[in-house]
Amino acid sequence: MHHDCSPPIVHRDISSNNILLDSEYEAHVSDFGTAKLLKSDTSNWTAVVGTYGYVAPELAYTMKVTEKCDMYSFGIVAIEVIKGRHPGDCISSLLAPVNMEISIVLRNILDPRLQMPPPSIEDELLTIFKLAIACLSASPQLRPSMETISQRLSTCSTTFHGVQNSETATDSLKDATASSISRINS
Repeated sequence: MHHDCSPPIVHRDISSNNILLDSEYEAHVSDFGTAKLLKSDTSNWTAVVGTYGYVAPELAYTMKVTEKCDMYSFGIVAIEVIKGRHPGDCISSLLAPVNMEISIVLRNILDPRLQMPPPSIEDELLTIFKLAIACLSASPQLRPSMETISQRLSTCSTTFHGVQNSETATDSLKDATASSISRINS
């Protein structure tokens, strides 16, 4: 939506209600009724639209829509999938510097209705969780792009239907996301 289209499209209402799964459980974004084309020659000012709890906080005071607004919403949806429900008020505690190992934080928010995943899946969840937290940065400029998220997830070790691909991420790609997620590793 953001990097493969010209001009880029901003959805403005990424939420769990607007994500559909196909028969292969591949996610697809739906409901483009509030989408907006980003034009480089305009200011891209907008009224606040979207689902409460998923809207990027900067829209409340700047009213300027960017692709980073969708990235915030994506981070909320990713944490919602891991947690089994909307993160709600726990977002601020997830973003606050904690003297706790990130893997322990992840274990504390995992959906309690499910059994703990095996270590290989836990590592993948940890990667997704770190990327989701990076998407929730208070500074939109520090949020990764969807292209970076997509590349990072596709290059990680992925076990699905018994097929495993080894990690092939380059150091430069890791560096691109490291600045956004470094504060959560401390």
